Amino acid sequence: MERENEMIKVMMVWSVAVASLHYCHFIGDIIPKGRTRLCAILPVIILFLLLPLSLSSITLGGPTTFFLIWLSNFKLLLFSLGQGPLSSHPPLPKPLFISVATLPIKITQNPSPHQFTKISPHKSSLNLAIKTLILSTFVPIYANKDSIDLKFVMFLYCVYLYICLETVLIITAVLARALLGLELEPQFDEPYLATSLQDFWGRRWNLMVSSILRPTVYKPVMSNCSRWIGKEWAQLPAIVVTFLVSGLMHEMVFYYIGRHRPTWEITCFFFLQGVCLAVEVLLKKAAKRRLPAVVSRPLTLAFVAATTSWLFMPSLLRCQIDDKARREFLATENSVVKGHLGEDVELDWLHNVLQSPNIS
Repeated sequence: MERENEMIKVMMVWSVAVASLHYCHFIGDIIPKGRTRLCAILPVIILFLLLPLSLSSITLGGPTTFFLIWLSNFKLLLFSLGQGPLSSHPPLPKPLFISVATLPIKITQNPSPHQFTKISPHKSSLNLAIKTLILSTFVPIYANKDSIDLKFVMFLYCVYLYICLETVLIITAVLARALLGLELEPQFDEPYLATSLQDFWGRRWNLMVSSILRPTVYKPVMSNCSRWIGKEWAQLPAIVVTFLVSGLMHEMVFYYIGRHRPTWEITCFFFLQGVCLAVEVLLKKAAKRRLPAVVSRPLTLAFVAATTSWLFMPSLLRCQIDDKARREFLATENSVVKGHLGEDVELDWLHNVLQSPNIS
C-alpha cells in the first residue's frame, strides 16, 4: 500500500509540474526576458521547491527532487533572462520545452561525427555487463557490511552511487530520445578515465549539472570578478563559488531525501573540490605542462574516491539511502514475482538475507 501511495504522489507531483511548465511556456510568449518574466515565473520556482517534500522514496522521489528543485529551477532562472536550453529562436514547441525543462537532457547542437568518442557495440555491451555485475554485489555487501572493512564498503558505495546515477540518467535520456526523436548529449563520459580534477568535473562527470552551473554561477561570478582582479585570475574564485553552490544544492537534495538537518559535510566536500581544482588550474598555468596520464589518472581517482568516502558518503548514509534502496528493491522484486506467480509467493531467500539480525 505504501508503494502504491508513493506512486500516486509522484504522478500528482509531475502532473502539477507539467501544468506549471505549460504556464511558463505561455509566459515566455507574452512577456519579454528580464525582471518582469522572472517575477512571473518565480511562483513556479517556489512551487518546485515545495512539491518534492511530499515524496520519500529513493527510486522515484530522489530523481524527482533532483530534476525539479535543481535542474528545472536553474533552467527556469536562465529562461527568465532569455538564456539557457529553454530559450531559442524560434521558441521551443511546448512538448519539447517541457521535456527539456524537467529532464536531465541536453539537445546536441550541430553534432559532428567527432564530437564524442565512438564506442563499439562490443565495448559498450562489455561495459554494461561489468557495471551490472558490480551492482549485483550490493545485496551481499549490504548484508555483511558489519564484517567488512569500513573503508572498502565506502569505496564500493561510491562505485554503486556512480553506476546508479549513470543508469538513471541513461534511462531518462533513452526514453526522451525515443519520444522526442532527437539526438541528445551523453551525461557521463567514463569519469574513471579522468586525468585531472578539471577533466573529471568539467568534461566527464554529470555533464548536465556542469552545463547548468556554468551559465548560472560560473560565468556571472567570473564576469564580476574580472572587473576587480582581471580575467586571468577571475577564473579561480568563479570555480570555487560554482562548487560551493553545487554543494549547497546537494545539501538540499539530501535533506529532501532523508529529512535530516544538514551537517554541511557535503558542502565542505564540494568546496574542497573547488579549491583543489582552482589550485590545479593555477599550477597548470605556472608549469605549462601536464603529468603523464599513467600518473595523473590514478592520482585523480584516488583523490576523488578518498574525499568522497571521507565527506560525501557519510552524509549520504546518514539519509539511510542504502537501507531505503534495500527495502524498495525487496518490495519491487516481491511485486514482480507475485505478478507472475501469484499473490502468495515471496522472495524468501532475499527477505531472509536483508532482514537478518546482523543488519543494522
